[in-house]
Amino acid sequence: QVQLVESGGGLVQPGGSLRLSCAASGFTFSNYVMNWYRQAPGKERVLVAHITITSAGGSTNYADAVKGRFTISRDNAKNTVYLQMNSLKPEDTGVYYCNAAFAPYGSTILDYWGQGTQVTVSS
Repeated sequence: QVQLVESGGGLVQPGGSLRLSCAASGFTFSNYVMNWYRQAPGKERVLVAHITITSAGGSTNYADAVKGRFTISRDNAKNTVYLQMNSLKPEDTGVYYCNAAFAPYGSTILDYWGQGTQVTVSS
């Protein structure tokens, strides 16, 4: 019933742009913090972008490695979170995962994961 479906990944040259989308269903999207994680080849999964629930301000945070280049946004009417990726670098290569986290008491008590979408930045 619960689904997070990523799309928009692909092959892009250094300096290029991609926009990832994550379409959610089966839960109350507006009540969940949304995150994008990535896992580069040979490395652990890391959080790259975060956005709070809109009623708490919709604040965003980014990993230092992507700050100034990536933008996370959400559209609650469409149950969708986006990751706009600009000025892409080879080190941005990896599988990008959408994550939805329910944290009503200040810590995550329930979360969901998408299947991931591959982003490859290469000449």
